[in-house]
Amino acid sequence: MNNYTIQTYKKNETIYCEGEAPSHLMCLITGKVKIFKDGVGGRSQIIRMIKPREYFAYRAYFAKEAFITAAAAFEPSVVCLIPMSAIVTLVAQNNDLAMFFIRQLSIDLGIADERTVNLTQKHIRGRLAESLLFLKDSYGLEEDGSTLSIYLSREDLANLSNMTTSNAIRTLSQFATERLITIDGRKIKIIEEDKLKKISKIG
Repeated sequence: MNNYTIQTYKKNETIYCEGEAPSHLMCLITGKVKIFKDGVGGRSQIIRMIKPREYFAYRAYFAKEAFITAAAAFEPSVVCLIPMSAIVTLVAQNNDLAMFFIRQLSIDLGIADERTVNLTQKHIRGRLAESLLFLKDSYGLEEDGSTLSIYLSREDLANLSNMTTSNAIRTLSQFATERLITIDGRKIKIIEEDKLKKISKIG
């Protein structure tokens, strides 16, 4: 409590860049944040999505390396920053806190392992279906019980699903034609969740 600072970020504002030296643990208070990496040909790959009360930006410090990813705000966001020097001091004194970080890193590694396989082996339809379900699980639905409560650009949806923007647009249109979803601008409403799960599962 003696060490934290609060930082606000505008929509699309960069929070940290690839190659920078990590210095703070970050906790998202409000908003939505994407962790991403620029790949071949200028295409970006969204690695993870952060939701409120989740911690990020600390792995690289523990690994004694520079950031291998970047982070940016999807929408106006408020982030709490705590110096990693304070975190390391507390971890040395508190076994429960040390176990907390081991558990968080282990969960993130498991998710990363699964996403690596899914993004490389699933077909386009399976990848996009998985991304839509992932967004639902991460951010929930609007009050109508079916509209995703995050409005992504087609480019961001493509970057999350490891595909080109044109493929994302085409596959979304196919899903809409099949009445699995409905689309209103950036709003996506899930109509047939069970069918999306089946498409995601068979890949």
